[in-house]
Amino acid sequence: MSQQWSYAFFVRGFGCALFILEKKLMIITFCGHSDYTPTKQDEKKLLDILEEKVGDLPADLYLGGYGSFDQFALVCGRKYRALHPLVKLYFISPYLTEQYHKNRLREIEHDYDGIIFPPLETVPGRYAILHRNRWMIERADLLISHVTRSFGGARQTLDHARRKKKDILEL
Repeated sequence: MSQQWSYAFFVRGFGCALFILEKKLMIITFCGHSDYTPTKQDEKKLLDILEEKVGDLPADLYLGGYGSFDQFALVCGRKYRALHPLVKLYFISPYLTEQYHKNRLREIEHDYDGIIFPPLETVPGRYAILHRNRWMIERADLLISHVTRSFGGARQTLDHARRKKKDILEL
C-alpha cells in the first residue's frame, strides 16, 4: 500500500529540533462509461482494490454521480465505508446553481458524506462535467477506471490521468 507523508520541521529554543510526521489523506476517484453494466466480479475487484490500497486508513472517495459506472462506484464505496468508517464519500458537484442542488439534494444527502464544489464558476455549463473530472483527477492519488472505448468523457478523463501520471487501476 502506498502511503503519503508530509514532513514539517520546527526549531525550538535551546538549539533543539522537532520533526512532526503527518499522514496525508488518500483521495480516490473513479471513471467509467455511463452505460456500464455492473458485475459481481468487478464489485469484488473494486472492493479488493480499496482493501489493498486503503485498508483501515482514512480516505476520501470522490464521486461524480452520473451514469451507471458512477452509481456502481457509489454502491461499492458505501459497502466499503460500512466496514471502514474512516472512509468518506463525496459528491463532486459540476454545477453551482441552487436549482441543480435542490433537485438532487435528497439523493446527495442520503448517499454521500458531503458535497465539494470545485471552482468552476467561469466554466460554461456544457463543459462543467469535463472540468469537474479534471479537477478530481488532479487531486486524486488513485484513479479506478473501467474504460473500454476510445472516445467519450470517461476516455478523456482517463487520458488526463495518464498525462498527469496518476496511479491508475483498471477493472
